[in-house]
Amino acid sequence: MRGAGGTDGGIGRFVLGLAMFIGGGYLFLSSIYVGGGFGLGYSLFSFGWGSLTTGMVLIPFIFGVGLIFYRAKHPIGWLLAGGSLLALTFGIIQSLRLSLRPMNAFELLVILVLIFGGLGLFFSSFRDFGAE
Repeated sequence: MRGAGGTDGGIGRFVLGLAMFIGGGYLFLSSIYVGGGFGLGYSLFSFGWGSLTTGMVLIPFIFGVGLIFYRAKHPIGWLLAGGSLLALTFGIIQSLRLSLRPMNAFELLVILVLIFGGLGLFFSSFRDFGAE
C-alpha cells in the first residue's frame, strides 16, 4: 500500500502533521479578538477633502433600489445598489480591529510548535522513505 502522495512516506506522519496543524490553527484563531465600531455616522472612507460616512453610502443604495423596482432591467439601478453594497461591505471589513488576546509565552510557543511542526510533519510525509 502506498503512503501519502503516492510515495512510500508515512501515513502516520501525514495524519499527525495534519492534526497538529489544524489544532494549532484552531488555537491561534480562537485567541484573536475581533472588535470594531460601525454605525450610520461613522467614517467609512477618508479622502483628502473629507470623509464618506456609512449613511452617505446608503443614499445611492436607496436610489438604486428605487430604480430596480421602477424598471428591473435598468442597469444604473443595479450599478448603484450593487456598488453601494460593495462599498458598505468593504467599509465594515475596514473598520474591524484584530488583536491577540493576552497570553503567556508558553501558550504562544505551543501554538507555534503545533502549527509549524505540523506543517513540517505533513510535508515530510510526501517524501519517499523507501529510497533512503
